[in-house]
Amino acid sequence: MLALTLVGPGAETIARALGLGDPVQLGHDAFDLIAPGEVAELRARVGERVSGLPIDFAVQPAANRRKRLLIADMDSTIINVECLDELADFAGVKAQVSEITERAMRGELAFEGALRERVGMLTGLSVDALQSCYDDRVRLNPGAETLVRTMAAHGARCALVSGGFTFFTTRVAQAAGFHLNRANTLIEEGGKLTGQVGDPILGKEAKLAALIEETAALGLTSADALAVGDGANDLAMIEAAGLGVAYRAKPIVAAQAHAKVDHADLTALLYFQGYKASEFAA
Repeated sequence: MLALTLVGPGAETIARALGLGDPVQLGHDAFDLIAPGEVAELRARVGERVSGLPIDFAVQPAANRRKRLLIADMDSTIINVECLDELADFAGVKAQVSEITERAMRGELAFEGALRERVGMLTGLSVDALQSCYDDRVRLNPGAETLVRTMAAHGARCALVSGGFTFFTTRVAQAAGFHLNRANTLIEEGGKLTGQVGDPILGKEAKLAALIEETAALGLTSADALAVGDGANDLAMIEAAGLGVAYRAKPIVAAQAHAKVDHADLTALLYFQGYKASEFAA
């Protein structure tokens, strides 16, 4: 059996029009259907129905929907900005850095080289800029804290894995309720950034490795994991997870993910797992 979840204005109308039975309401504009069929076929059918509408949906096997591991990207997924781009603004080089970031996220540039090039542009930036950047510009995306704390409250392990930097992941992880975080380290000396990043670089393969290691430590498999991200360096973990979600993602990621969220907030990932709004952590 398959689980189909639709989230967004008009979701109930679409759910009923599919003729697969009576939908179950999970929350405001969030509805669930359990039906027989093939995943690819139903995804294509629903995709045609919701084309042009502000509705996100997921189709997946009904069994094992509630994942035991959440592994999430940080920049532009759990938070609202790309931290490296914002740091570059403090250094007066945001336009140059943002262009490289965009190309890397689209998969046009190798992540490691692109990261080293961008960090090099921050040489001499005061480390005080990191705290200013966090305080002034970093915000949790809507639904992020509810997603993490709800899954944690129901026994899931929640990991924040980022190609960004530990200065930010440690703070964001605490704010959102993640159990652990992994990221790259900016090297500093004399109160200023050296323009270097610690080895080894945490990129696409390291994110996949984090998923594999965390599931193994819990005695689980990748089928028990939910991965979410938006850029090319998230693609491996998204494809490997039992449920891989593209959040406001680049085309290369959206095309390969099991589901995508382009309209709703991050609580859609809870609805995709069959949670009702009444089960959400406050």
